[in-house]
Amino acid sequence: MDNPQPDPGDLALWDEICALRHDVTIEAEVHLATLGTGPDRPDLANLAHYLAVRHRDLRPLQRRLMWRGLSSFGRLEGRVLPTLDATLAALSALLGRPSPFPAPTEVDFFAGEARLDAASERLLGAASHGRATRIMVTLPTEAADDPALVEGYARAGMDIARINCAHDDKLAWRRMAGHVRDAGQRVGRPLRILMDIAGPKIRTGAVAPSVERVFAGDAIRLVASGGPRISSDVRFSACVSLPEIVTRLAVGDRVLYNDGKLDAVVESLATGEAVLRVVRTKPNGARLRPEKGLNLPGTSLGLAPLTLKDEEDIATLVECADMIGYSFVGKPGDIDILEATLARLGGKPSLGLVAKIERPEAVRNLPELIARAAPKRPFGVMIARGDLAVELGFERLAEMQEEILWLCEAASVPAIWATQVLEGLIAEGIPTRGEMTDAAMGVRAECVMLNKGPRLVAAIEVLDRLLARMDDHIDKKTPLLRALKSW
Repeated sequence: MDNPQPDPGDLALWDEICALRHDVTIEAEVHLATLGTGPDRPDLANLAHYLAVRHRDLRPLQRRLMWRGLSSFGRLEGRVLPTLDATLAALSALLGRPSPFPAPTEVDFFAGEARLDAASERLLGAASHGRATRIMVTLPTEAADDPALVEGYARAGMDIARINCAHDDKLAWRRMAGHVRDAGQRVGRPLRILMDIAGPKIRTGAVAPSVERVFAGDAIRLVASGGPRISSDVRFSACVSLPEIVTRLAVGDRVLYNDGKLDAVVESLATGEAVLRVVRTKPNGARLRPEKGLNLPGTSLGLAPLTLKDEEDIATLVECADMIGYSFVGKPGDIDILEATLARLGGKPSLGLVAKIERPEAVRNLPELIARAAPKRPFGVMIARGDLAVELGFERLAEMQEEILWLCEAASVPAIWATQVLEGLIAEGIPTRGEMTDAAMGVRAECVMLNKGPRLVAAIEVLDRLLARMDDHIDKKTPLLRALKSW
């Protein structure tokens, strides 16, 4: 019997994928040059290929592959060229012609997963408790004087303790770190410590008044120095932690308070102060409190990534921590500044670095940040969703956290899913449906972070069980197809 003629659609698809592979390979060389690296780093080479392929709209091609049973482009983050080559090999077999590129071996196809697993273990420690995703827990002040509290977190499922250097002091941090090491010995598995430097975080200082609620239409005076100043026409006032921001504001700039619970616009400026007009709050208003964050989306502040306090804190951090959390990193030069500080203060190459992605600048520069940081020491990314939501807008956060996860997977960089995970359960004892779904989606990251609160142990236990169950269902973007037993 004569061999059937190849389907013209299959031939056109074959040509299109060959052309795509050629173009992606060429464009990746440009991306590698921009990243300041070469093809000898397979993690960064795959990142360059991913940037090249994802700058295209692949939806029409993806759909044409799907009905042929060949679609895997939707899961190519860690294996761009192997995915293209495997697809070409399968399509070539359908056409009865040799593939222009060898089909990848199973080891080669899944090499990106192996690189990510190895990078995660270097930074975050070995996975435990029957789940691949680690649990990070922010220690409260009480942990400095209560070793049993820390041990309770560990027994509930904590893998990594986070010490926030924006709070407490060096003596408390040392005691917390000691309790974490001791707890690891008692539970029989090593626990990692991340110390999170504060960075140039803009916070409120003293406020007046602290009991009345602010509503839309009210005016607030930000004061650069001295105490808060109220008047008959401006009934609310707050000092700021970084006085220079008041001088860098312009009329019309937005200022958001406490993770967006209050939204205001700069109405007028005077020497050492700025008057804001509130445009939005919750229906029951908002109270001004000290030590609450201020975000200025759209305002270029030009602040140094490390403050004098940070440098003093790093001297303690290099003694106690396994990882440093780098707040407000924005551009590759910020990595160089931190590396120079660590070299001066005795930071070992084994000290991990976690870049907190919390501003639009960091999102835009994420490939360059990864390329600059990853070769130097164990490296990961924290998706700081609280500040990021305020800076980008809540509508854009959902898609942006996905894109950050994809980019990190392409570069074999472990990601930490952070901010407000199970917040209702931690605070009130009852989770919402939305936050349980959000926590379950954290399984696609290598680590999920919980913040402190009165019911933290219960939240760790719930998250431990939830992540273990979700591990059976999904690995990054890939459904694992565990047998279903609900029907």
